[in-house]
Order: sequence, then C-alpha cells, then structure tokens
Amino acid sequence: MRTRGDRRPARGSSRIGPPSRRRGLLLALLSLAPLAVAAPSRALAGPAERHDPAGMSSGSRMRLDRAAYAERLRAMWAGACIANWTGLRTEGVRVERPFFTDADWGSPQGRDGARIDFVLLDPCPSDDDTDIEYVYLHLMTGAGALFLSPESIRDGWRAHLNDFIWVSNRRARDLLERGVLPPATSDPALNPDALQIDAQLTTEIFGALAPGMPELALRIADLPIRTTARDHAAHAAQFYVLLFSLAATVDPEKPRREEIVRIVREARAYLPDASKAADVIDFVLSAHESAEDRGDWERVRDAIAHRYQERAAAHGFVYRGFTESAINLATGTLALLFGEGSFSRTVQIGALSGWDSDNGTATMGALVALLGGMEELRQAFPGARLPERYRVHRTRPTLPDRLPEDHEAEDTFAEISRRMLPLVDRAVQAEGGQVEPTRWVLPPRPRGVGGAGAPAPRASGRRARASRPAR
Repeated sequence: MRTRGDRRPARGSSRIGPPSRRRGLLLALLSLAPLAVAAPSRALAGPAERHDPAGMSSGSRMRLDRAAYAERLRAMWAGACIANWTGLRTEGVRVERPFFTDADWGSPQGRDGARIDFVLLDPCPSDDDTDIEYVYLHLMTGAGALFLSPESIRDGWRAHLNDFIWVSNRRARDLLERGVLPPATSDPALNPDALQIDAQLTTEIFGALAPGMPELALRIADLPIRTTARDHAAHAAQFYVLLFSLAATVDPEKPRREEIVRIVREARAYLPDASKAADVIDFVLSAHESAEDRGDWERVRDAIAHRYQERAAAHGFVYRGFTESAINLATGTLALLFGEGSFSRTVQIGALSGWDSDNGTATMGALVALLGGMEELRQAFPGARLPERYRVHRTRPTLPDRLPEDHEAEDTFAEISRRMLPLVDRAVQAEGGQVEPTRWVLPPRPRGVGGAGAPAPRASGRRARASRPAR
C-alpha cells in the first residue's frame, strides 16, 4: 500500500520511503475493551468435522496432515508475493471511472507505464502486504507464544517497522514512539486513519496459524488488528482472519466455487450485522449470487463504485479515499468470489478491480494458494520459476538474515512455513486438540456457523459485544 503521492515504481526498489511528519498529539488513557464481534446468527453449513479437506482424514474430528499443511503455508506465502507484485502495477491507477476491464490485461497502462501482467520474482522483494506479518511471525516464534502483548508489539514495531509504512500503520508507529500502547494506537482520537485498510493486509497470518479454529484465530489476531483499526475496518480484518482459518475446512470433493461461498458466509456470520463491513460482504455476495454471467465481475465492481464511492452518502456511508477499508474489502471479496478458486483468475480480477489493488489481491491470492497448495500454484504457471526466496531486507533490514551465503535473499518460503508449524502445535493444544508426529487432530467444532447457539467469539478473555457501525 502506498499513498497517491508515493509513485515509487513497483519493481523491488530498495529506496527507503520517507517517514511522515511528527505531529503533536494529546495522549490519553484509553479503553482496553476487546474488539466487538457478534455471535454467528444462523447455521450456513454442516459441521466442519464432516468435511474431508486436503490433507485431512474423515472421522469424528478433523485430522490435518502436518507435511501437507506446511506445503499449503509455503504456497500461501508464494501466492501472496505473486499477487502483491502483480497488484502493485495497478495500485492507485484507477480510483474512479473509467476503471480497468479484462480487455486491459496485458496492456502498458499500469503504474509508470508498466504492463498489466503477472509478476513472478525470485527472490520476491518484501512489501507491507507480507513483511508486517513476517515481523509478527518473528515476534511469535521468538517468544514461543501465540499471543502478543502490547509491549511486544511496541518493541517489535520500533525495532523493525520504521519505513515503507503508510496511513494508519504510519500513525500507529508514530504513536508507539510517543509511548502509546496498542490498542490505544487505533483510537480515533489519536489515529484519524483507523478506518483505512491497514489491518486487512497485516493480520491474515493469524488465521492460518489456527486452522479450523476460527474463534481462536480471532483471539490471537485481536490486539494486532486493534493496533491500527477500529469499527468496520477491524471487522474487515477479522473477516480475512476467519477466511484463512476456515480454509482448512474446505472439502476437496466439493466444487471449489461452492466451498469458497460457504466459508465467506461462515466468516461473515461472525460480524455484527450493523457493521459497514457486513453490509459490504452481503452486497457483494448478493451480487455474485444474482449474476446471470459469473464472469461479469466488472458490472459488480461498477456497482461497488456506485454504492460505496459515488453515492456513498445516499447509502449512509462515507468514502474516505482509495486506501479506505470498505471499498477495498468489497473488491477483495469480489476477486475471491468471481475468481472461483482459480489463482490466476482471482489475481487478475483483483489487479484490475481498482483502488488499492495490491492489498486485496495479495490477501485473496494468498488465500486461494493456501486452499490449493504448491501443486495448484505450479499448475497456474506451467514451466515458470515461482518465488521460493524472500528478500525481506528490502524493507525490514533489521531482521535476521537466514541465508547468509545468498546475497539476493534472507529467507525461503519453505523455511518460513516450517517455523509456523510449532505455533500451529500450540494453537491445537490450546483448544484441546492433539499434536501427533505427522498430523494434528483438531478440536471438534460446535455445530453450525461457529456453533449454532454457541457463545460468541471471545477476545481478551471477555465476551465481545456487537458495536454500532461507524458512519
């Protein structure tokens, strides 16, 4: 994500972005109440333990193969990088009509005349769509813990997140320097950008660390989300975290398109019905289901522009610019639904959809890659060299170099995925599941969406309450 004034070429440049101006802010003692989520309101799918997802065996409890899931995590990182750098070519180029269409794919209409096409880089340079989650993983593995404290987030951000951050992330970083701790760093009185997209591109990893355990995923992600987001922007980030957790429940024997719709509905059911994020997801879902031509994503994108930008006030909403949460949540959901499980199609739609087009594209590219694993990712680009290494020092030079003999990169996606596995062990054990040498036996989930009649997801050990929408 970049601001419109930052026209740095999306080519892996190592130039350092300028820090924002420091502004004097009144520091206040602020509430530490957890982020509000709502109890799932209705059963939208059968119990997850009846599914037989990839790498899972059937039975009364879901069983997830350790090696197979490690490969899916590896694909998640590689897919995120491909989608991120593909989306960067169009980021901020079309933020109002006329928008890009499928006919523009392959044309030199991207940023600085770049050709709109897939970008495969090995090593893959870091960007804020991947490197902040990488920092969180570094903090969690170093502490051997699933939950990050306000102090650990402060220390991690101060050590590693100093440049290449924008909007709410930049505001939060400046507040941390002034002694403000999360979640006060997202309080609107101190951070006027708390309704921007930032948390939607920095917290999906927490869902992947809690496969098939969405309520635990919400608890792990709660404070990182509230470091930069409030209200409907926080709900949008929760939605993405839930999707990444629910990816483990997708049944390979069922059409991928139908399973994607199912997990979208299930994740949506956790959000407060009054939230703007819920309105966005419901709108895109309805448009997708009513579309006579499932390939006509452009018509739905235009309807998104009409409802959430051009006529936002008439619908009781506020359009806050091309990096805002709501309109980019809409395009991300659009790409996921109309992409129907195809990595290449999902990334194409995301990159052409407009607004902050690298962020939702990176998220949904990562999700679809997590669903399909490395095999499907290779099938999407036959004969091509896929990203295997990560050049994180492009943006985060204070992190460890895990490939000291490789002068082009500091880590590999295979190694990153392996470092995530002990955290999955902790997640499974925390929820009463079993960790076996070659697999996890996941805890049983209540019936229905998150469990019909089950208690609402909890955050910070207290029952969460639905919040009023931010208008």
